[in-house]
Order: sequence, then structure tokens, then C-alpha cells
Amino acid sequence: MKKTLQVLKNQSFEQISDEKKVKVTSMGNIIEIMSMDKLNLAGLPVKKISKNEYIVLDTGEIKEYENHSENRSENKDSLRKTFKKIRELINTNFTGKPNELAFTVTYKENMQDEKRLYNDFRKFIKRLKYKYPNIDYMSVVEPQERGAWHCHILIRFNGLETVYIANKEVAELWSNGFVNVKAIKKNVDNLGAYLSAYLGDIELNEKNKNQVKPGQIIKEVDIEGKKKKFIKGGRLHFYPVGMNIYRASRGIEKPKVEYMKYKETKKIVGAVTPDYSTKVLILDDEGKEINSIAYENYNLCRKKNK
Repeated sequence: MKKTLQVLKNQSFEQISDEKKVKVTSMGNIIEIMSMDKLNLAGLPVKKISKNEYIVLDTGEIKEYENHSENRSENKDSLRKTFKKIRELINTNFTGKPNELAFTVTYKENMQDEKRLYNDFRKFIKRLKYKYPNIDYMSVVEPQERGAWHCHILIRFNGLETVYIANKEVAELWSNGFVNVKAIKKNVDNLGAYLSAYLGDIELNEKNKNQVKPGQIIKEVDIEGKKKKFIKGGRLHFYPVGMNIYRASRGIEKPKVEYMKYKETKKIVGAVTPDYSTKVLILDDEGKEINSIAYENYNLCRKKNK
């Protein structure tokens, strides 16, 4: 009989004990502390053994993942993990310094060929590095509602204190359509969350408001002082299975991960309360608790500005 898991989010948070061993992920100004009853997750009933298979640990059965669809709307957990990784990498590497820029490159036609997108991006980066050899970048592709692709690129110009590049110059290097060059906002203290806000969700408008399906969640987000409504997960089905949503240069650093007792985390976050805390329970198909996961999130930039 196939095992199922129940994931109960937003449970009542309980204070983490000082002697509890926790995982600390440092991403620039963002610090995440995670506490699990079973830190290595060895108690979970399934374990991935290949791209297409997993094993049920208590029975030894080998099963296939049921994700062979034409799009990724049914593989939401995979996309959420990808978006989380994107946020973590952005927060670790970009903080809105004067030598950082954000490019958005689009096509003049309704271009929907993902292979062409990869090839055009590779050529663009090659041309850019010819003019500016010492750069690091992260790129994230985003599908528009009409099906066309465009690409968001964050670039750090190493060795320069400040940088300015005109739209015209980037448009010539891109040579496929329209571009938009912006300085990364200094007043955004969680840059990863800010820049990835549109990846999985679609803004609610007059054209799509009648297409909202029963059960879909409409969330309200404050973006640059304006309230906007989004269809949660509305963009997921535009991502083909197996597509690389983001790319990063070699100089892009991964978040720093450490394990320590909870009381030792105060050396990192100081004597302050978290900006956000929550608890997740994982239950088996009989309602038995398998694992309990507590999260705390600190934004050190906000602490500095208080």
C-alpha cells in the first residue's frame, strides 16, 4: 500500500530550546534558523534514489515518481524548492551596491523556443564579458502569459566601485529585442523575495480575472508601496518539465550553512526577536507525527535600520 505524507504548515510556534541543535543558513542580511526533531530526515518513509525513482524505507518497495506531464504545474514542490534556492542565492550575492545592475531582456516577437533562449543568452553573456571581463551574474527566465520568454539578469561588476550602462548599449549586445537596465534597489532589504515575487504567481488583471479556478488562492502583495493581487501558482504551468529556470556564474556563492546549538545563534543574530517564525508538522497516512520543523527568519538589515 502506497504511503502518503501530510504536511501541516503554519502550526503554533514553540520556542526552540537553547541546547537544541539547529541548522543556520546565512544569506547576506538574511539568516534562517531551522530546528527539526529528526535533523537528518532519516525517519521519513521515502527516499529519492534517482531522477525517476524513490524507495519506501519501511517496505523496501521501489516506485516511480508520477511527474511525467507536459508542464510543471503538477510538480509544485520542485518549483518551490527552485524558487527558494533562487531567493537564497540572490540574497547571498546581491545587496544593491553601486557596482550591481539588473537587466531584463525580452524579444520583439512572441518567442517561445526555450532552446533559442539558452543560445541567445549564452551569446549575450559572451559579448558582455568581452566588454566587461570581470563580472558575476545570475539569470532567471520568466514566462509571460502569452507564452513568450524573457530573462532577468543580476550582474555584479567586480573590481568597479560603481557602474552605469545605458539601455542602448545593452540592447546592442542583446540584439533580439527590448531591454531594461536598472540599478538594484538599495532600500529593498530582502532582495531575493522582491525579485522572485513574479516567478510563480501571476498578477490579477482584467484579462485573467475570469480564468481563476475554484480553489486557487488570491494573495495581496505590497510592492513599492502599492497593493497588488496575484494568482498564487498561476504561472507554474508555463514552465516545461526539466527546464533550467536559473543560471549562475562560477563566482556566485552558495549560502553558508552551519550546525550549532540554538544558544550559539545569538552570536550571529544578536539579542533580537525573529522577523518571522513558523512550524511545520509532517504526519504519516495514519496521522502519526514523523517530524516537526521550526523556522525562524531574521533580517539583519532591518535591525541595523531600527
